[in-house]
Amino acid sequence: MPELVVVAEQLLAAVPGGTGRYTAQLLRALAATAPPGWTVSSVVARRPDVEAARVEGVEGPRRLPLPPRALVAAWEVGVPLWPGGDAVHAPTPLAPPRSPRGRTLSVTVHDTVPWTHPDTLTPRGVSWHRRMIERAARRADAVVTPTEAVARDLAARVPLRARVRVAGHGATDLGAPVPVPGLPPRYVLAVGTVEPRKGIDVLVEAVAELVRSGETATDVPLLLVGQPGWGGLDPLRLAAEHGLTDGRVRLLGRLTDGELATVLRRADVVAVPSLAEGFGLPVLEAMAAGVPVVHTDDPALVEVSADAAEVVPRGDARALAAGLRRMLTDPDAAARRVTAGRARARDFSWHRAAEAVWDCHTSNGSNGLSDPGQQGDGGS
Repeated sequence: MPELVVVAEQLLAAVPGGTGRYTAQLLRALAATAPPGWTVSSVVARRPDVEAARVEGVEGPRRLPLPPRALVAAWEVGVPLWPGGDAVHAPTPLAPPRSPRGRTLSVTVHDTVPWTHPDTLTPRGVSWHRRMIERAARRADAVVTPTEAVARDLAARVPLRARVRVAGHGATDLGAPVPVPGLPPRYVLAVGTVEPRKGIDVLVEAVAELVRSGETATDVPLLLVGQPGWGGLDPLRLAAEHGLTDGRVRLLGRLTDGELATVLRRADVVAVPSLAEGFGLPVLEAMAAGVPVVHTDDPALVEVSADAAEVVPRGDARALAAGLRRMLTDPDAAARRVTAGRARARDFSWHRAAEAVWDCHTSNGSNGLSDPGQQGDGGS
């Protein structure tokens, strides 16, 4: 019986972030859409506790013989440790160096940030991601990108011998809302790892401008959902520097799906002030939840929202404040964004993303793969 093995190491990362959410949702969808006769399993590095990587409907996770750091180093230098199975999908650039004869390898490349915004990553992160992505582009059988924007930019930066499939993400079914005590009646919401490229510093400045305007309708707090990432970004310190006191910036940390459902659906507006993204899952999930979105003009975000959101220039706090003000003070404009956003969100699904990955390993052609450059429909 043929087997697709998925590298699920991101589910065990200290800060799983958006790629962790992608890995979990894609695993579930791969199991649900498996072609007749195929099985889906997962693998992780050797460690005592792997329960956080267990996904319903997926066999495993099976432990590889190396612990996390050794596995990263081994694959980085080209040790041909194949995780098993007839096909392997790596949901991040952490992937085996190549597929053995008769096997296939696909790798998801989420963004080109290591080239476009290297200052928003650690030097080690930039170097590692560039090397691993360049190798996947040369040696993998297929590369999966979440948007056409990423596919185009990747092709302009590295030699792409692998076939490329574009497969958008899906809006996660967060399940039944779970009460979250202490939520204010109105608020601006941002969701994502708190790190430099997410533009949280610009968002705090924009909220400060709204508060300083003296308008009652715009004097609303900012709620931040997500774990701290690298870079030492301190939103509360930034808030104090801009004169935001009395809980006008609140850190909610990592929430369960049910808690996120509550916080998301009660928000007045979701802000996505990122400098660079490969997809922007918070944009899609906010649109699906019926919440108006204000995001930057990053090409991937613009592609995902497709005119269903307010778009502002990256790094421009004043423009961001104006977009938020419009959604907070103009009910008709906000309602139009909600209607357009719900319609746009229906263009995406995790099943479509999974089907694009399956196609990398099961369609006709050389090594069972699709023609070079063929794109998936993923709603992009």
